[in-house]
Amino acid sequence: MKKVLLTVLTVVLCLSFMIGGSVSASTPTVYKFNFGAGSEVPGDYIQVNASEAYTPDKGYGFNTPQDVINVAASGTGVGSTAVQFVKYGVTSANTFNVDLDKGLYQVQVMLGDTSRSSVAAEGVYQLLNLTGITPEDSFLIPITDGQLNLIVTAGIEGNAHTIAALIITKVSKYPVMPRTVWIGGDSTVANYYPKDADELVGWGQIITELVNPETFQVRNMASAGQIAKGFLEGGSLDTILKYIKRGDYFLFEMGINDEKKYSEGQFTIYMRQIVEAVKAKGATVVLVPPQGRAISWTTDGVNLVHYAEDDSYRHATIALSQEQNVGLVDLNVLSSAYFTSIGPAETDLLYKTGDWLHFNRKGATVLAKLVVQDLQKQGMDGFDYLISF
Repeated sequence: MKKVLLTVLTVVLCLSFMIGGSVSASTPTVYKFNFGAGSEVPGDYIQVNASEAYTPDKGYGFNTPQDVINVAASGTGVGSTAVQFVKYGVTSANTFNVDLDKGLYQVQVMLGDTSRSSVAAEGVYQLLNLTGITPEDSFLIPITDGQLNLIVTAGIEGNAHTIAALIITKVSKYPVMPRTVWIGGDSTVANYYPKDADELVGWGQIITELVNPETFQVRNMASAGQIAKGFLEGGSLDTILKYIKRGDYFLFEMGINDEKKYSEGQFTIYMRQIVEAVKAKGATVVLVPPQGRAISWTTDGVNLVHYAEDDSYRHATIALSQEQNVGLVDLNVLSSAYFTSIGPAETDLLYKTGDWLHFNRKGATVLAKLVVQDLQKQGMDGFDYLISF
């Protein structure tokens, strides 16, 4: 967790510079909590048992501690114990509350052991579908009402909704999010944990490495199995609409799973509602038709050609971008051209072993670079950090 804290503070100082905050390197405001019972607590952490109720005097605690239990975790240090939220939900009252002054905060979470859990705060999802032994991630959040209300809850599935540790760092006295690239999509776009693993990586996970951190933060709201209807109605869009603003981008890939769920016409209806809602916030929408599979090969009569232009409701996505006058990065065509240039054997090496749909880190990096490079080519404001491919 010490390594994580250093990473968080680096991000905090960069963001403070970006938005004119008052936090300095020598005087960061940091709150650190270790959850559960029975572990040796590091001296700079506050131990919080499941039974600890919120009181104004302490300024932290569980809103309904009767719905929280202590559990073990398989990590070390602060990752060796956790608490589990027995009752949960994005808008559940069973939250961990921390009194905070008005401002912008970086929130770093370490969960306990989990099969698939999400983190919600202020009534919306903040992080989606963390998995594994003590997975870690962070998010920025503006606090305007004097209190952070956080809960670990279900994403699409999962049952061990736990938290092992929490670090809250004040970025700025101003509760304003910096410019943000918001991303939506399915399993080929999503974050995977631990984030430094190589075998399974979504291209949305790599975008943060390809944009200037002094220009954008990146928030990836993609999740495995996602469809346009689920994105619209399941809470992911709610997060984006709560925070997105003029100057932000929304990169949105959908269609792979939609083909199995409903008609192209219904797909267009759901997509249109999403696009119109984000446009109403003043942000720039960019639709991204999905890349093809490792087996999407045909021939031009002489040579093997990667081709998937008729898959994943691509034509409907392009038509909608024209109808709504929003951006388009045709990752389907861009990736196929790249795969054709390197051939089937090298293309296979970009996918997860034994998987013709999902990518490893090398493949996800290729896709992310194709997306950012095309945004550069189109002259999209702010995408000038990636120099070459």
